[in-house]
Amino acid sequence: MSQSCRVLVLISGNGSNLQAIIDGCDDNVQAEVIGVISNKPDAYGLVRAHQNEIDTSCVIAHKGETRADYDERLFSAIEKYQPDLIVLAGFMRILSDDFVMRFEGKMINIHPSLLPKYTGLNTHQRAIDAKDNEHGASVHFVTPELDSGPVILQAKVPVYEEDSVEVLADRVHEQEHAIYPLVVKWFSQQRLKMVSDKAWLDEKPLPVNGYAAD
Repeated sequence: MSQSCRVLVLISGNGSNLQAIIDGCDDNVQAEVIGVISNKPDAYGLVRAHQNEIDTSCVIAHKGETRADYDERLFSAIEKYQPDLIVLAGFMRILSDDFVMRFEGKMINIHPSLLPKYTGLNTHQRAIDAKDNEHGASVHFVTPELDSGPVILQAKVPVYEEDSVEVLADRVHEQEHAIYPLVVKWFSQQRLKMVSDKAWLDEKPLPVNGYAAD
């Protein structure tokens, strides 16, 4: 890996996690966001990238295009950046198994639930409907099975009886913005890796729910 970890971020929308990662790449972190790719040309995250003088690309799905064909075009766009780490930050597409395997151990995602609970969509509503006492977010390595890669780090938030989806989502987002840049930092310091479908930090395998502070 080069002296500065080359981070490429994939987005579809607002890009608040992108902003948190950009802000987290300060002088003390050996990482740099060198590009942002969106599948939506009107994604506000592209504006955030431009404001920070970061190169951007759009890979927009063509009508009737297969997932494999789209992923091939996305792969070509990614290769131009030669990233060390690919960060999915609200990238709202399911990626093909072949695509994911090409970047095994080099691609991470953040998911708004305490995995393995609530893979997929509508996680906040599902946590409320289940009357859970706690909810949260998980950063994990990306593997072919959706939202099922090894968890690196989680953040928990309380769920209150009066919570709406929007209020709970805001609470979770606040924690996402704290933990995602931290995981990028670990990777850039070469402390974090994926070995045999497990996340390892500082040469030790992490538990199923990821890193837990003492």
